[in-house]
Amino acid sequence: MKVAIYARVSTRDKGQDPEHQLHQLRTFAEQHGTLYKVFTEEISGGKSDRTEFKQLLLEAYQKKFDLVVFWRLDRFSREGALPTLRYLKELRDHGVNYKSFTEPYLDSLGPFGDVIVSMLATIAAQDLIKVSENTKAALAKKKAAGVKLGAPTKALAVLTQVKALKLEGNSNGAIARKLGISPSTVAKYVSSHQR
Repeated sequence: MKVAIYARVSTRDKGQDPEHQLHQLRTFAEQHGTLYKVFTEEISGGKSDRTEFKQLLLEAYQKKFDLVVFWRLDRFSREGALPTLRYLKELRDHGVNYKSFTEPYLDSLGPFGDVIVSMLATIAAQDLIKVSENTKAALAKKKAAGVKLGAPTKALAVLTQVKALKLEGNSNGAIARKLGISPSTVAKYVSSHQR
């Protein structure tokens, strides 16, 4: 079995060093097969645009290795439950297993691999529902307090200037630059007054 390693730290300047993870991960890989490749990064796990992480996924999809091992799930990804579960599912869908070195229950090769992923997916779905409910409650509270919801409207003076500049033959882009507003705002105003 070919084993890939993914090790990540957020920064080195706070005493973090991927080598702390790599020593034991390499030993694990060599005990369970052949070490394919080590992917290491010094970047926040909350970002999806991680070069080595993207390369790991690409090579997984190309079936270049059979198993990826990481120190802990939060070292693999900190993008949130849903994106992380999506990554794990995509790995499995492409025939690549995963294992968290310090979390034995996160092991797609183990007897409870699918159960754990299902539980985590259910928890993630509930978290998404909670976020939605909290957002709706906050909006209802603001509305009850008399706060006008939606995109802010432009001041009447700005709208009058748009109309005057358009009548002078200025383009939407020129008007936007002169007034410091977006061309799409100019276009919306112009089209709403041409009806």
